[in-house]
Amino acid sequence: MSTLTYAAQALTGIPHDVVGLGASAPFVDNPTANFSDTPWWLHLVKALLVFVFLLINTLLVIWFERRVIGRMQQRPGPNRTGPFGLLQTLADGVKLALKEDLTPKNADKVVFALAPAIAGAMAFVSFAIIPMGPTVSMFGHRTPLQLTDIPVAVLLVLAVAGVGVYGIVLAGWSSGSTYPLLGGLRSTAQVISYEIAMGLSLVAVFLYSGSMSTSQIVGAQRDLWYVLPLIPSFLVYVVTMVGETNRLPFDLAEGEGELTGGFHTEYSSLKFAMFFLGEYVNMFTVSALATTMFLGGWQAPPGIAAINHGMFNHGWWGLLWFVVKLWLFMFFFVWLRGSLPRVRYDQFMRFGWKFLIPATLTWVVIASFMKASQLGFIHGPSVKLGNRQYPLLSVIFIVVLAGAVLLGTWLRDNRKIEQEAIRNTPPPEEIDPFAGGYPVPPLPGQRLREPSLVLAERAAGNATDKEATRG
Repeated sequence: MSTLTYAAQALTGIPHDVVGLGASAPFVDNPTANFSDTPWWLHLVKALLVFVFLLINTLLVIWFERRVIGRMQQRPGPNRTGPFGLLQTLADGVKLALKEDLTPKNADKVVFALAPAIAGAMAFVSFAIIPMGPTVSMFGHRTPLQLTDIPVAVLLVLAVAGVGVYGIVLAGWSSGSTYPLLGGLRSTAQVISYEIAMGLSLVAVFLYSGSMSTSQIVGAQRDLWYVLPLIPSFLVYVVTMVGETNRLPFDLAEGEGELTGGFHTEYSSLKFAMFFLGEYVNMFTVSALATTMFLGGWQAPPGIAAINHGMFNHGWWGLLWFVVKLWLFMFFFVWLRGSLPRVRYDQFMRFGWKFLIPATLTWVVIASFMKASQLGFIHGPSVKLGNRQYPLLSVIFIVVLAGAVLLGTWLRDNRKIEQEAIRNTPPPEEIDPFAGGYPVPPLPGQRLREPSLVLAERAAGNATDKEATRG
């Protein structure tokens, strides 16, 4: 039994056989998928298949996005190159590769070429730990439909996402231009901010599954997908995955009216294609992680999974269910782009720091008490209230939840009172147009103060400050 298990038993009073996976399952110290019958060359074959899978899906999703948005805007979309326009994306890729590759004069040439390589490569690495199906037979060997698995596989995804930020900030800095630099800084701040809420939204899944291994998280959802008991975590993750991928309505790094094209403004040809490819592969990666963490991974939907003793949960059927769930998220991305306008940058960052992160922290605490209370009904101390015995953890959970509700209600009422006081305060009749250093036009019913009076007051204030400093 590991140190973590002993600590959990000491803190909760729950025996080690129920810490982590629930009362009916023995505690397994972060197991991983079984690759004992997978030779090294089969790993290379699976890596090649994952790479081809992502490339083909990227070609399809670009065509799919253009067609769906075209229908939403009552126009046909690409329909000339190939049947139904399916080869349009391939033709655009060839055209992009044949364009002249320009490098700005003031750019740092080494970093300028390295940045898109980092952004593109990191997008593929995260997919290595995604289980795309159960154990199947390939070339005479039994192997999981997963490239690799480690005890902290989900943390690998978050770490790779953090490294991918370097591609963005280096692209903006190395271009030697103002707008790419601003776009790189803006996008980096956005991605880092929403990675925090994304990581916190996954903590509840770790608590319920008892593991950070993606294969074990999928296995723990055999009876119940985590999207139902952990719906707040799922909703937060969906918001953060859109912000993480710089997609509308959160594509603030590419605000055409402000930054032209953001951090990749100065890029062309294949270097620009790497950023474009990385964005779409990232969409598949975050969607695959959402499928794995909340929608049962490769497992069939509950009704279909019960048919014929679960025959649709074996073999290559799992890959079908995984791809279907993946493309449901792709449609969600496209639907958002065709429906919602771009939000303002300060509103977006305020939403992430002041709402998502505190709300997710609160939910993690609630989910921890829910899990502990669930186990506390079976094992653990209890308290006597009246003539009945209640599990101690359940009582603590109810008290903390009630306190959080009362605190939230009190804060909301205070905010309403402050906002009402601001609304009822009449605006001043005279204003200083240069207060704060920026010219401000008057509101209806207001008038500007005389410039001579403003200058006299400022001179008097400066003189007072100097006297105070001398004293």
